[in-house]
Amino acid sequence: MANKSVDQEFLEYLVKSIVDHPDDVKIERRVDEMGVLLDLKVNQEDMGMLIGREGSTAKAIRTLLRIIGARHNARVNLKIEEPEGSTRPTRERTVERTVERTRNMDEVVEDLKQL
Repeated sequence: MANKSVDQEFLEYLVKSIVDHPDDVKIERRVDEMGVLLDLKVNQEDMGMLIGREGSTAKAIRTLLRIIGARHNARVNLKIEEPEGSTRPTRERTVERTVERTRNMDEVVEDLKQL
């Protein structure tokens, strides 16, 4: 672990503590003019735990990484990779389904009158 940076070690420890498949956690670290980018890959079954409800866990992890980066004068960003074979619908399909389910006010009022 001597060649790993503090931010990468911290992320690895944190994520491995959260997920059910810690052996599948892979982190790549890249540094460029924008700062540090940590690429995180986990088992497909662990994505829900890693992201959290409405992204709350992922947001908290990103906040902690920014704090670690600030202490070391670096900007640290986290990219969570989508696992292969994921069944999560793409954003476009999700928007299409939302539009399909949207009804106008008259239809809703008619349904309420029938109750």
